[in-house]
Amino acid sequence: MLESIHVKNMALIEEAEVEFGPGLNIMTGETGAGKSIVLGSVSIALGTGSFRDYVPENADYALVELLFSTDSQTVRSRLEEQDIPFEDGTVVIARKYRGGRSVSKVNGETVPVSFVRELAEELIDIHGQHEHQSLLYPKNHLLILDEFAAAQLGGRLQRCRELYRAFQEARKQWQEADAGERECAKELDFLKYELNEIESAALRQGEDEELETEYRRMVNGQKIVEALSETAGLTGAGGYSGAGDAIGRAMRSLGAVSSYDAPLQELEALLADAESLLNDFNRGLSDYMDEFAFDEQRLREIEERLDLINRLKTKYGNSIEQILEAAREKAGRMEILVHYDEYRARIRREYEACRAALAKEADEISTIRKDCAKKLAVRIRDALLDLNFLDVRFEIAFQELEEPGENGRDAVCFLISTNPGIPPRPLGSVASGGELSRIMLAIRTVMADQDAVETLIFDEIDTGISGRTAQKVSEKMAVIARSRQVLCITHLAQIASMADRHYMIEKQTRDGRTVTGIRLLDEAESVSELARILGGAQITETVVRSAREMKELAKNTKKY
Repeated sequence: MLESIHVKNMALIEEAEVEFGPGLNIMTGETGAGKSIVLGSVSIALGTGSFRDYVPENADYALVELLFSTDSQTVRSRLEEQDIPFEDGTVVIARKYRGGRSVSKVNGETVPVSFVRELAEELIDIHGQHEHQSLLYPKNHLLILDEFAAAQLGGRLQRCRELYRAFQEARKQWQEADAGERECAKELDFLKYELNEIESAALRQGEDEELETEYRRMVNGQKIVEALSETAGLTGAGGYSGAGDAIGRAMRSLGAVSSYDAPLQELEALLADAESLLNDFNRGLSDYMDEFAFDEQRLREIEERLDLINRLKTKYGNSIEQILEAAREKAGRMEILVHYDEYRARIRREYEACRAALAKEADEISTIRKDCAKKLAVRIRDALLDLNFLDVRFEIAFQELEEPGENGRDAVCFLISTNPGIPPRPLGSVASGGELSRIMLAIRTVMADQDAVETLIFDEIDTGISGRTAQKVSEKMAVIARSRQVLCITHLAQIASMADRHYMIEKQTRDGRTVTGIRLLDEAESVSELARILGGAQITETVVRSAREMKELAKNTKKY
């Protein structure tokens, strides 16, 4: 149940907090008072609406906060999956807007708005004032039927979607295989050329890196030779006089006096280590100089090999590994082309198997739908009779699609006849706006028995109705409110009189500014509001008595 709404800086609402109760919660007010702001705020908090056009220019931020109480195990599971605390059956959904960005939180934890939408499906069902127009489109009729048949369908629709995706992929492969037969020989020749080009190169993993290293060494050979000669002269390598001779003379001088003092012996040892390291370095340098040679022929071979490897990289991949992987793929494709008839037959079998599996699942779904459609049609007709359709026939027609799709093979259409002797026809061609509104209410009434959602919101369900029909609608909403919490925005006194809790949405002037407020009415105030709705600009004592009588009649109606 929706316990309360807290709104701050939303359009004309500076700040308001409203507590709702069980049963039928009715909201009324003059046109333009701001009734749409309340429902808009709920939609924004639940992630189905936008702050755009609601946040005043001078506001630093805007906030909508909804407090729910629920014992739904599904809600508990969803919160536990996200490690969100869930204590005493309380769920607080808040959405705040600041600096062009909005943040959603559930029980104090920041969450994606997509998670809020999923959670909201278990907590509340909103019927907007124009939703009945969706009945004009037959594609929505199938959604309603599937919602009614959800328990019987189980996971079949999801399975059907998965089979359809597999079928699409198999069909694509079959079409390519079927069309590819004509190009098979040409493609095979080209693959042979490409594979031969790669294989004849005899590539080796890491070869390109080794060649590039050797290439850099050889193209810089002159610099290397000059650096080696200079280094040898300085260190004394290769018979040159240099640091080696100087260290030798130093060793002899220090050795002549080292026996006279212990610290001199330590210095002599350090110098001996330096001499040993320099001798090792000079031997290594001499060996490198003896072996190093610039080979112009080898340089040309390296350049040609690197050119070949880089050309193959341009065509088949950015590395030797990718080139070799391309070769393996081409070899696999060649194997297919060599045995193309076998490959084509296998793809055909897979395609036919996917098609048969999809058709079988679609047939089973269709059988379930047709069985449930009979029950749904009867229940909607009964609900329409309760809503003052005096002589009504309601049917659900099926048309089989040429080929199953992701939702099966059925196209459905709701048919209705409200006049004796006239055969049922599609809703969109015969129903008026007021009739569509009542039909949607009938459907929602039926679905409420199916659904575990505890709160329903109806925004101006009274569109296009009046008189006895409005009375019937009010009675139907009172029936729904016995098992569900219902919030309803209305312009009709018949519906407002049925309220268990009646709220007034009104404009006020505060500090020279127009603001919208919402408050709970007591019994006398509720009667006065009904009188305003009934009487318009001039409220007479007769109108007040009518409002009071309407309130009493509503109380008596709700007793039964």
